[in-house]
Parts: sequence; C-alpha cells; structure tokens
Amino acid sequence: MDRSVVVTRYWHRTDDGRAQCDVCPRACRLRDGQRGFCFVRMGQDGGVVLATYGRSSGYCVDPIEKKPLNHFLPGSPVLSFGTAGCNLGCRFCQNWDISKSREIDTLADEASPVAIAAAAAELGCRSVAFTYNDPVIFMEYAMDVADACRELGIKAVAVTAGYMCAEPRAEFYRHMDAANVDLKGFTAGFYHRICLAKLDPVLETLRYLRHETSVWLEITNLLIPGLNDAKEEIDAMTRWVVRHLGPDVPVHFTAFHPDFKLRDRPATPPQTLTRARRIALGNGVRYAYTGNVDDPAGQSTYCHRCGELVIERDWYRLGTYRLTGDGRCAGCGTRVPGVFDGPAGTWGRRRLPVRLAAPAGPGRN
Repeated sequence: MDRSVVVTRYWHRTDDGRAQCDVCPRACRLRDGQRGFCFVRMGQDGGVVLATYGRSSGYCVDPIEKKPLNHFLPGSPVLSFGTAGCNLGCRFCQNWDISKSREIDTLADEASPVAIAAAAAELGCRSVAFTYNDPVIFMEYAMDVADACRELGIKAVAVTAGYMCAEPRAEFYRHMDAANVDLKGFTAGFYHRICLAKLDPVLETLRYLRHETSVWLEITNLLIPGLNDAKEEIDAMTRWVVRHLGPDVPVHFTAFHPDFKLRDRPATPPQTLTRARRIALGNGVRYAYTGNVDDPAGQSTYCHRCGELVIERDWYRLGTYRLTGDGRCAGCGTRVPGVFDGPAGTWGRRRLPVRLAAPAGPGRN
C-alpha cells in the first residue's frame, strides 16, 4: 500500500458520478485517476484522495521573519517545508518550480508528522511552517504535523493564499497558530487574469481568521509593476484592511522579481514599496513593512503610540529590541499586537537545509 495516498473528507458525489473536491472554490470534478488543478488531490475509488501525504520538496530552518511574520516569536527559527502543486495559477509565482511541479518524484524527502515534530524540537525551532506551496492542498498532512508539533510545544504556521472553502477552512485553522495570507492584489480582474482565481474567497478567509479564530494573522502583498501597484489599488486595499480587519494586522509589501510567466516585467523599484507603506500608514495600518529590498527603516517595528523603535531589522537580522517579554513597548508600556514570549531569538539570517527520512503513513512514528 502506498503510504502517501490517504482518503480525504471534503468532497461529494455529483449527479454524473464524479467526485467534486470541496476544499477550495475551484471545485474540481474528478473521475478515478484524474487529478485536480492542484495536482495532489486525485479521484480514486469514487472519492478524492491526497496523493502526497508525508512527502516533501525539502526541509529548511529559516528565520520566522522570512515567512514573513514580524510579530510572531521574533528572531526564532522555523522548520519550513512544502510539497508540490498549488490551487492557484499565478503567472508570477516565485516558487514555481515547487508549486507548479507535476512530478511527484521530485518530492524526495519523506517524514511522518511525529518525525517532523521531533526534528523541529531537536533543531531548536519554535514553530513549523507549511510554505513554498499552499498547505490548503495538503491539509490532512499539515494538520497531522501541527498536532504532533503541538504535543511538543511547537507552533504551526500556514503560509497561504487563503483560497479555501468555509468548512475545511474552519477545521484547518483549528490546528494553526499563525498565518501569513498572500493577498495577491485587490481587483477581481487581477485575480482572474493573473492568478486564475477569485478575490472574494480570499477576503472571506481574512475576515474569518481575524474575527473568528485566535490565529495570529499577517498579510503579504507582492507588488508587480503595472499590474497591482497603482496608488489607487493600494489605497483601496489598505482602507479595506483597516475597516474590516482592524489597524493591528501587519501588512508586508514585497518586491517582485521577473519569474515564471512574467519575465517581461521589471523588478519592483524600492520606491514603490516605500510609497505603498506610506499609503498604508496614512490609512491607519499601524504596522506596515517592506520586503525583498534593502530597507531597515521599512522592515523595523515602531510602537504605534509613542513611535519608539521596538524591533530593529536589517533583512532578517534583529538589532535593537525594546519589547518586554509579553510584547509591551519598553518606552511607554503600550502592548504591541502579536505573539511574544520572552526575549527575541538570535537565529538571524541563517538558512539551514536539513534532511528527514522516516516512514510517513498517517500518525506513524
């Protein structure tokens, strides 16, 4: 029996005998042997299975700020991994070799949830991140890993596009501690033409996470010249964030580099990110950041009340740290929103690839 193939829960039978996957709004209808748009969920025995349980494209210890999460256990190491496939079709994908992979054999590493949790603990990681491709499509594996980690006091992080249906979304996020949601743009046209998806389900996920869960939430917006970087769009997006999510959700504006099917676009100028950050702050976003550029001022955290520099960052390396153990500004005592637990970590900018190998069946050691 193939340990990497497991039955799934979120699907239903259609009138024509196919099995419709109900994990994401794409609603792929599958006959036995057919794979969904994501490539890892497949029709089998009249239902839908996950075909990549326990298999990964590789593991790496990263700084948590790389996810990016700036208000979640700052300076700490996170064990990161992904699988293959994705339920979006972004023409600009920066991890296209993983997320667009159609070769299951590229998933060279194999490990059970218990083995991953044990490795994270041994490596001194405070959390495990499901990243590189979207954990929505391998939710069964991600939830099992999160549960195994929780037993060891290790937190779980989802790096996701937020493209998920309501019922599986509720189950998935019961297992997560933090999420960075990639808000690709803020127009339906951009999502349709560039991501082969829809905007509204992503906005629903953001509202759900902010108001119906205790999951720590941050947002990333990759700015692509001429496609989603207009001042009007950034203004509308950040006003929506403050109005519907509140001022305390951090927003990261990150730089695009030409890749995958958008090699004809230039890299994002640093001034575009600076402008976006300024617009966000002007609209009431208390914590707006720049990323993928050399900008210590735009990557650092300032107390929203007194303006004090509380976390200095140069890329992923922390400098001055003026927060108390429970996340209060050392200058005025104002609580900075986030998940803070004691002093900042010292992982810095290191990136440590690791290899894991263990039987990967559900719940096995």
